[in-house]
Amino acid sequence: MNQTVLNEDYARAGFGGHLPFGRRPALLIVDVCMAYLDPASPLYAAGEAVLATNVALVTAARAAQVPVIFTRVSYQAGGLDGGLFYRKVPALAAYLDGNPLGDFHPDLGHQTNDVVVTKQYASAFFGTSLAATLTAMERDTVVITGFSTSGCVRASALDALQHGFAPFVVSDGCGDRADGPHNANLFDLQAKYAQVVTAHEVMTLLEQVNQP
Repeated sequence: MNQTVLNEDYARAGFGGHLPFGRRPALLIVDVCMAYLDPASPLYAAGEAVLATNVALVTAARAAQVPVIFTRVSYQAGGLDGGLFYRKVPALAAYLDGNPLGDFHPDLGHQTNDVVVTKQYASAFFGTSLAATLTAMERDTVVITGFSTSGCVRASALDALQHGFAPFVVSDGCGDRADGPHNANLFDLQAKYAQVVTAHEVMTLLEQVNQP
């Protein structure tokens, strides 16, 4: 089944509805860290173009006075706080406390007053205070970027929806180990759980946030 036929089939079945972009968005940068950007890392995802897009989105969000939230992964020695996830994916040892692969890429421009969510599982919401933080900030929309599309981005987008925040996933602001998982998960997110948009589209939306 080619892509056009597949799109038509999903549309006929009632998938792919539209979620509105709210008046109070937040930008959620998921795990844009050295583990995905250092060629020596087992998690390397050749994400240099994704990094550049995220840098531009952070700049646009700050200009629009939209809060920027960063997530990172960190495990105690032995990974016991990672449970079965850590056991299933041995490459997560890259995120043991003290490993520089868990650090944010310096180009992101992380600031000391930015919210940082430290997590042990795929979703930025699972086992963290993110939902409460977004509620306290009176946010209604979460623009989601980062690594990986099929993993932590997807899980975070699904949980954003389930917590009542409209998820807008930035297609060129996310990356994965291969195009297949990246594209398949963007298709499924758009069909069922999120709005999938480009960085250019999001920047246009952010420019309109504080307009009367």
